Amino acid sequence: MEVTRLENIPPPPGIINSIRAGFDSIASHITAILLPLALNLFFWFGPRLRVNAFFDSFKGDMIRAWQNGGIAAEEIQRVMELYNTIFPTVNLFWLIRTLPIGISSLPLSRELSSTPLGDAITWQANGWIIFFGLFGLTFIGWIGGAIYFRSVAWVSVPSENGIISTFNAILQTVLISIFCTILFMILSPVIFGVFAILAGQNIIITSLVILVMSFVSMWLIVPIFFLPHGVFVKKQNIFTSIGSSIHFTRYTLPNSSLFVLTIFLLAYGLNVLWSIPAETSWLTLLAIFGHSFVTTALLASSFIYYRDMTAWVQAVLEKLKPPVKQAQA
Repeated sequence: MEVTRLENIPPPPGIINSIRAGFDSIASHITAILLPLALNLFFWFGPRLRVNAFFDSFKGDMIRAWQNGGIAAEEIQRVMELYNTIFPTVNLFWLIRTLPIGISSLPLSRELSSTPLGDAITWQANGWIIFFGLFGLTFIGWIGGAIYFRSVAWVSVPSENGIISTFNAILQTVLISIFCTILFMILSPVIFGVFAILAGQNIIITSLVILVMSFVSMWLIVPIFFLPHGVFVKKQNIFTSIGSSIHFTRYTLPNSSLFVLTIFLLAYGLNVLWSIPAETSWLTLLAIFGHSFVTTALLASSFIYYRDMTAWVQAVLEKLKPPVKQAQA
């Protein structure tokens, strides 16, 4: 009897089918890409809010403090070279691009300082603008991300019970973002500390530890990846969504980890393609459109996969329940 019930279990939803369905849903509702399209255009044509002038005012004092602290001149020069490479290209408006819930954009490492219309406007932020910008721009990103995820969920997994309200979507997005930030702040020192210890150890031991950490990380990456889906697909709150995501991962880890890996590889591989046109070429407009469409379609695919896989898990658990014995007369 047990073998018969196991044979009647339907196969899990296919990864390729979910991705295809996501692309089909966005192709039928092309307006879903408007937010990432607008954000990419803003990053390209909009002003740059720089922070290098503010930090340059402290650079001399920092160098003297390091020299008085006995730091070698070679180390100071290496840090200054890194500083001069990174900080002049930082755009404070990048804070609008938030994770894990946010509007997708072209890789922020690609600094578009010029446009086909000429050099972009550059503003220098002072201390107060940087301070308030850290919170204000991040909050704007959370709001935009909530609206973006809500709209994509609405067109990809329509429900008879309706979609989550805009206010609740923003509230849960803020709570999830704060939760993930705290989790990152707790885990990052541990991870960097382990790598720092392993840096001077045997390469075989280091490789084994990295391999083990890679397997363990899937138990963390997959639940975080699907954490917002309970909110936008099932209208759950953050606490229920955390439980649903852990339960989802427990029963679907092999398939779900492969799905997440496929999504990341597609997004990363196509980002290389979107980065080919020069920043002064109008072909970048085509790259922006392609990136906006593909990333939105991949997000829709994840919603479809989550809905179908959740239904599959529920069906499997129902079939594996022991039969109810009828009371004897």
